[in-house]
Amino acid sequence: MNIEVKDLDIKKDDRGWLAEILRPEDVGVKDFGQILVTVANPGQVKGNHYHKRKVEWFCVIEGDMEVHLLDVKTGEHKVVLMGESNPVLLKILPGTSHAIKNTGDKPAVLLIYISESYDPEDADTFPKEVLSSG
Repeated sequence: MNIEVKDLDIKKDDRGWLAEILRPEDVGVKDFGQILVTVANPGQVKGNHYHKRKVEWFCVIEGDMEVHLLDVKTGEHKVVLMGESNPVLLKILPGTSHAIKNTGDKPAVLLIYISESYDPEDADTFPKEVLSSG
């Protein structure tokens, strides 16, 4: 049978977990970007950062989340409700700080496509608090 099985590197902490699903080397396309999934435990906040180059698309596939967005140049703040109660796709452009909060009582699952694969030598990830975790 012509298949491949890839072990996922699951990164866990008290807030939930994250796994990189597809990277450019997995699909053989240099400009692919990356697909990942992150799980936020009830009440937990994740993110609070922005990118100068990367574009991200968010889709909550289980549970409910608030996505807090902040334009780092203008200070404009917006909240988008996403999930089972509002199934939408959210595109986040560079210069928009973002944080997610699980607003439900069960783990919430967020599927993300990022236009550029994560590179620890050039992460293009800059801290900017949008939503306090405390």
